[in-house]
Amino acid sequence: MPVNSLTLRSATSGDLPTVLTLLAEAAKWLNSLGVRQWPAGGFPAERIEPLIQEGVLYLLDDGTDPVPAATVALDGHADPEFWTGSDQPGDALYVHKLAVSRAYSGQGLGEALLDWAGLRAAAEGRRWLRLDCSKDNDRLQAYYRTLGFRHVRTVDLPHRASGALFERGASGALITSEALLDRPAGARTHGRVLDIIPDKELIEA
Repeated sequence: MPVNSLTLRSATSGDLPTVLTLLAEAAKWLNSLGVRQWPAGGFPAERIEPLIQEGVLYLLDDGTDPVPAATVALDGHADPEFWTGSDQPGDALYVHKLAVSRAYSGQGLGEALLDWAGLRAAAEGRRWLRLDCSKDNDRLQAYYRTLGFRHVRTVDLPHRASGALFERGASGALITSEALLDRPAGARTHGRVLDIIPDKELIEA
């Protein structure tokens, strides 16, 4: 599906059912590949609703499709089972629940959202953008490495499927929403396609 008409916006309470659908779709796909990243049936509403209420969950959609093209949560919460005081957890923003609809796979939406997250981290004066992923998913870990993330370490806890910790430097100067709107379709940012129209407040806040 084309991505040049997608808008990046904060999720609202009314988006909860479609976000749950997207995350369940992503979880089912991951589990079909033998990846224990998320629960096979997706997440219960009580795990996602607080992210919406806190204003840290974002959606990419075109305003018409019943399921968003992608979603991501971005906040300053460092999982205490993974990140320790020596990591200076306050120096980073953390990516959670990054998922792209299979209908939009292969179009660079995950990369675009991570680039945007890096801009947000830089805007808040943070040094790092961090995430954790499945400790057994070599393919996903290799993907993050290709995007400039450094493997910090792997925390192997028996009750956690995740545990491979990654970080990369927060991006530099912010680009404005007007610059994004004026960019021709297919223009490249950090070497990757960024064909989304962000809400102005998300870029300049």
